[in-house]
Amino acid sequence: MPSKPQISIEDCERAAQALLRDEGVERWPVKVDRIAKRRGIKIQYSPLDEELSGMVFYKDNVAVIGVNSKHHVRRQRFTIAHELGHLQLHDDVLRKGMHVDKVITMLNRDSKSAAGTVNIEIEANQFAAEFLMPRKFVMQYMDENDLDYGTVADEQAIEDMANAFNVSSTAMTYRVAKIL
Repeated sequence: MPSKPQISIEDCERAAQALLRDEGVERWPVKVDRIAKRRGIKIQYSPLDEELSGMVFYKDNVAVIGVNSKHHVRRQRFTIAHELGHLQLHDDVLRKGMHVDKVITMLNRDSKSAAGTVNIEIEANQFAAEFLMPRKFVMQYMDENDLDYGTVADEQAIEDMANAFNVSSTAMTYRVAKIL
């Protein structure tokens, strides 16, 4: 049975919304790498083992996000957002040591997180989803493009939304289903 997250989904989403607000983000796609850099976070792209998407750690009191350069740019964006989530939500844990993440495929990261039992991973994924695909922006996009639930069930509509937000179709499908 899945354990209950330590931080509520709503609090994870509020943390993402606060960061977007602090950064003055008013439109999609969210420039996640620029935001991280403006916040003094160093991003390093390196070829890593295929199942390793990213990591976050502190070096000389500077946050560093490591990203797998072999992964698709959309996965890299989610990795950065996910690691930002860790920095926003779990800074106390990170300051104790390096945090390494396996492949990120929205709430299906490895056997433990796929079971919904790794709280900090669930929380960072919730943060990343709201950060890259804010509920407000998704609804605005749907309004501007005259889409409704039936329309977004269409594969092409999801692909168009994914392209607009610069995320994977899988991520957008999951996000729309969660919002609607």
